[in-house]
Amino acid sequence: MSASVLYDAPGPKARVRNRVYGVLSAVVLIGLIAFVVYRLDDTGQFQGSLWDVYEYSNTQRQILDGLWTTVKTFAIAGVLSLALGAVLATGRLSEHKPVRWLATAAVELFRALPLLIMIFVLWAGVFTSDPMWALVVGLTLYNGSVQSEIFRTGINAVPRGQSEAAYALGLRKTQVMASVLVPQSVRTMLPSIISQLVVTLKDTSLGYIILYEELLYVGKRFAEQRPPSNGVYAFIPMVIVFGSIYILLCLALSSVATWVERRTKRSRKGAPLPVTAPGVPLATGSAPGPVDASGADGPNDG
Repeated sequence: MSASVLYDAPGPKARVRNRVYGVLSAVVLIGLIAFVVYRLDDTGQFQGSLWDVYEYSNTQRQILDGLWTTVKTFAIAGVLSLALGAVLATGRLSEHKPVRWLATAAVELFRALPLLIMIFVLWAGVFTSDPMWALVVGLTLYNGSVQSEIFRTGINAVPRGQSEAAYALGLRKTQVMASVLVPQSVRTMLPSIISQLVVTLKDTSLGYIILYEELLYVGKRFAEQRPPSNGVYAFIPMVIVFGSIYILLCLALSSVATWVERRTKRSRKGAPLPVTAPGVPLATGSAPGPVDASGADGPNDG
């Protein structure tokens, strides 16, 4: 007898076969990890002397400088990408065809271009003396176009009856967008927005291509330019140290997103929905209070 309407429960032979596949997969994975560890040890990447450079105060200061540069670049690019995403999303939702076409063309262009090529072209052709802005502008154009699609999709996901009820009250399109559509779509869009901000944070590492002294560039310089220990460059310590820093930064950003999402849910919890039209509730906070909807022709504007 089926244990679920979606699939049949595996029989005795299928359970044995699945266990065999699981064991074989685990053996292959363990063997692969053991081979990688053996090769790294054979090339001397696990020597304790490779970590000596990280004990110096000058090294730690350079790591902190690279961390500050990365955080600063991300903060600027993150804010600008959100602003550009809002502008492009508004353009794509516009009722004017030229505005909508122009915004669509910009989004498709910036999303299609490889980010690395965009950053390099900006550095070589525009910001030749300031690699930071080449990186910031490249990140803004690419991530802003992606954020615009997140905004547009989130706004379009709001039930159409919400905007129709707002228009029935006599609100203008700008008021409908700011008071009805955006507040309801923020919670839906927030996970995707934060995910793209995490991508923006990680993409700051592309600055090392244009010799921008962000976190990865500092780590690469330690691994390549420091005197080798017994003929071995310290790539594994660099990956462990700087990879851990990137992981902690991404976890911190995700924690902030989780906190904001919880605060948003708590602020809306238990609040009643005011009725603005017959049978059509408007989102909490979208209108100052209930409106008399007893008239046969619809709600009164005044």
